[in-house]
Amino acid sequence: MQPKPFIIDEYVRWSDVDYAGIIFYGAYVRFFEIAETELFREAGVPYSEVFDRFDVWLPRVHLDCDFKYPARLDDRLRVGAYFTRFGTSSIGINFDVLHLGAGQLAATGHEVLVCTDRSTMRPRELPADLRDVLEPFALAAADARRSLGLSIGAGT
Repeated sequence: MQPKPFIIDEYVRWSDVDYAGIIFYGAYVRFFEIAETELFREAGVPYSEVFDRFDVWLPRVHLDCDFKYPARLDDRLRVGAYFTRFGTSSIGINFDVLHLGAGQLAATGHEVLVCTDRSTMRPRELPADLRDVLEPFALAAADARRSLGLSIGAGT
């Protein structure tokens, strides 16, 4: 089976927009968080279990976002989440936000989580069992965007 990004659909809500009626840049973090949480659940390791099961924390140490197309109140967005990299102690996650009405990429995001010891908060090796359950959701950005119906190179 070909890997695909995990998908959620969500509306832009009143609390997500600024005075101009355009999504506030920080609101994308809410979309990323929902997609990330559900991606872990789909992989079989919901956050309610992952920390105790693997005896680790996964704090975010990096987040970036590029804005491509304005989303407005009540616009429907599709967020694709997928893993892009597994390091010794880190995990890279990408988020592609498709504006369904316009058929365009609205935003892209990238997050890095670092596996840490729960008592010292110092980086530690990513548990092999955790990596094994997450790897089926790993793919390249171009492949993820193609599966979302985006043509590569056309504003992506």
